[in-house]
Amino acid sequence: MTDKQIRELLASMSLEEKLGEMTQMAPNFFGTEDSVDLTGPMKQMNLRSEDVAYLGSTLNAFGAEKLIQMQKEHMARQPHHIPLMFMADVIHGLKTIYPIPLAMGCSFDTGLMEEAAAMAARESAVTGVHLTFSPMADLVRDPRWGRVMESPGEDPVLNARMTEAAVRGYQGDDIAAPDRIASCFKHFGGYGASEAGRDYNTVDISDGTLREFYLTAYKAAVDAGAAMAMTSFNTIDRIPASGNKKMFRKILREEWGFDGVAITDFSAIHEMIAHGIAADGKEAARYALEAGADIEMMSAHYLNYARELIEEGKVDIGLIDEAVLRILQLKNKLGLFENPFKGADPDKEKEVHLCKEHLELARRAAARSIVLLKNEGGLLPLAKDAKVGLAGPFADSVDVLGGWAFADSAERATLLNGLKEHGVNITATAMTQRMGAMQRGIMDVEDQTAELTALADCDVVIAGVGEHPEDTGESASKTVLRLSHNQEKMLERLHDMGKKVIAVIFSGRPMEIRPVLPFCDAVVQAWFLGIEAGPAIADVLCGDVNPSGRLSMSFPQTVGQVPVYYNHMNTGRPLAGKPHRFVSCYLDCPNEPLFPFGYGLSYSEYRYSGLSVEKAVDAEDGTMLKVSVDVENVSDVAGRETIQLYIHDVVASVVRPVKELKDFVQVDLGAHEKKTVSFKVTREMLSYWNNQARVFEPGDFEIMVGHSSEELLTARVTL
Repeated sequence: MTDKQIRELLASMSLEEKLGEMTQMAPNFFGTEDSVDLTGPMKQMNLRSEDVAYLGSTLNAFGAEKLIQMQKEHMARQPHHIPLMFMADVIHGLKTIYPIPLAMGCSFDTGLMEEAAAMAARESAVTGVHLTFSPMADLVRDPRWGRVMESPGEDPVLNARMTEAAVRGYQGDDIAAPDRIASCFKHFGGYGASEAGRDYNTVDISDGTLREFYLTAYKAAVDAGAAMAMTSFNTIDRIPASGNKKMFRKILREEWGFDGVAITDFSAIHEMIAHGIAADGKEAARYALEAGADIEMMSAHYLNYARELIEEGKVDIGLIDEAVLRILQLKNKLGLFENPFKGADPDKEKEVHLCKEHLELARRAAARSIVLLKNEGGLLPLAKDAKVGLAGPFADSVDVLGGWAFADSAERATLLNGLKEHGVNITATAMTQRMGAMQRGIMDVEDQTAELTALADCDVVIAGVGEHPEDTGESASKTVLRLSHNQEKMLERLHDMGKKVIAVIFSGRPMEIRPVLPFCDAVVQAWFLGIEAGPAIADVLCGDVNPSGRLSMSFPQTVGQVPVYYNHMNTGRPLAGKPHRFVSCYLDCPNEPLFPFGYGLSYSEYRYSGLSVEKAVDAEDGTMLKVSVDVENVSDVAGRETIQLYIHDVVASVVRPVKELKDFVQVDLGAHEKKTVSFKVTREMLSYWNNQARVFEPGDFEIMVGHSSEELLTARVTL
């Protein structure tokens, strides 16, 4: 349809139709579930049966045949035959599940992220989904918050690049293409700064911190052309995000020029009542309409109160029209007016889901996301003739996909199956009872350490440990980040038996592993890697893949440190490496994390030298410095190295972080190969938000390049 036709359609719609377009309900409201009595939910929402014909979208409905039928039935009821928009939480794959976003961040591979998102788009489109509630662009610094698993990590530059890569992967050049879907970035904004790491909690941060760190990846999503933005559950400046005009009208639309659709998170408009900013649903609806929330998810205050608000002169009908226009324009961009079923195809659905090409990509992504944290004495890769024992609750568990996984089966994802596929000589197993979820009241596995004597003849023991995937993600905040008591006891017992222990940790957040580190000769941070988890971990353990993952989020020494992150500000009394009184430090713990951002071991060894920083002003592309460094693989094993560029603005008009990642590049180095890697440092990279505007201030800068945020060569330059 042309823009003129879209506007003519808008003009012909009744107010009830418009408000229906602005309301999203779950599939059961459309009568798709025979077992559901709609009287209950409709009464609870104060939703009339005739309103269902006006609804504009639904969430988390899957299956080509089902969605085609839903679309046919809805369009037959809808007065103007306007198609539904099907949206879904496709967070890290639909059927072919790839690693959780936090793990994908550890790959530092934006091309891989784009490939994975494109794969998810293919599988989603063929099942009838039009839009995914992804990527999550929230900056995360507190591992107590369960939703860190959905974010690329703690750094704004890495988050921005992974976010824009995901948007490109989902949407491609044309979201109307049969194998593409629209993307919705979330949660706008600052959700990752929830107080105490507690989900849905208050966010109270300075405008400078918000703009410079927390908003960066959202802005990247807008610049990449994301079709939709989702409000967050938290408050910003004591105003809930769904009713926050500054966030949505001023920053998102006026400053950034976002012209897409804004949708609330689940029931977030209704929750303004609990926040205490709205007395009732009518007032909540007014706040949300004024802020520019175009679609209300899973509450019906627009349908219930907007007419009354308009008639009372409290809301301008123009706000309704502009919201509905954006929704109709998105449906038009998706091509739904010409083809309401878009890419939905029951036959192709069977071909595309879990196809060989997708499984291979998922396996490659999983292997690239693994981070090797410890490898004492070169225990890994495993010796081919090693007699291997297997222990721990994740040794033979299918609970390794991660949250928001809709896979039908995960048998091949187990660590045991992966090791068997590689022909590893597993001579014995012990204490392999699967981990239960704290969400279901299960706090630990049974103490079966007596069984560990069965591993006495093994040369090495691989221990699969971690947390249940249901205990990460939404509504899964924790105050204790250690492994459960009996898992720690198992690792200590194996060590006391004189066994070489390889801990493989499955988690959706950085764990507090310092207590068990002495009991482990090698530690592999496996995260939740998706449908190919087992084979990919075995690829790394056996040496078929040289680990190249780097931490996208720092690991704390203890939960008492959090939030702990690499790009912190200095204080007036910095520790400066010498513990003593009256400086900013702890009495019982180092300031530094156990493992810092950017850290990760390899089977190769790399040496950095020859850091060079030259002034090279180029007004056309904004270049101010050219930086180069020599990187040499000084081992006999070919590998992939991630070279990281950091800067420090030494003196500025507001306090600056001790270091900030500004760029990174990955290079493949053969055994004993040496390459020179170059970076351009632009004026924009040296600029910052000074509490009023983004500025560049001449002065002294430290330029740092190296293997991680803590292993760097440094040069100083004056501009």
